Amino acid sequence: MLRLFVAIALTEEARQRLAGLAGGVPGARWTEPENLHLTLRFIGEVPEDQAMDIDTALTEVRAPAFPLTLDGVGVYGSARKARVLWAGVERNEALAHLQAKVESALVRCGLPAEERKFSPHVTLARLKDAPADRIGRFLSDRGLFRAGPMPVEHVTLYRSHLGNGGAVYEALREYPLDTA
Repeated sequence: MLRLFVAIALTEEARQRLAGLAGGVPGARWTEPENLHLTLRFIGEVPEDQAMDIDTALTEVRAPAFPLTLDGVGVYGSARKARVLWAGVERNEALAHLQAKVESALVRCGLPAEERKFSPHVTLARLKDAPADRIGRFLSDRGLFRAGPMPVEHVTLYRSHLGNGGAVYEALREYPLDTA
């Protein structure tokens, strides 16, 4: 079984800018800079033969390359029960179009449709019992964060290896976008 997801790899500059946001929140498990990405679709555990079908389906996705700008920070969960700190993405029709194309390709190859609405973000940290006041300070101190624009010229199929130190992501294949 392979644990897969489709994402946009970030530029080195964007990853370093995001890594610079880390700190100041007790109970935060910060994402390693090399693991920072923007998920288009989490797939989950699939057998190897289905992974080959997914690869074929993603090869057929056609969408234009586009610039992407990271914009702001936020939290999933309530202030008292925050679970995730994230960096947001400036509204982007090309990103929404690309995500819809990826979703459609994956559904056509037999995966169930994603039920959650696409909410583009980069996970900065997972939280466990983080103090609400420190989360609030993080959000206010870093609320004006912006990085980019950065070019998005391909999407990547990743494999996630779960371990004691957290997940390790392995890029399996890149699928180029139309740059013409």
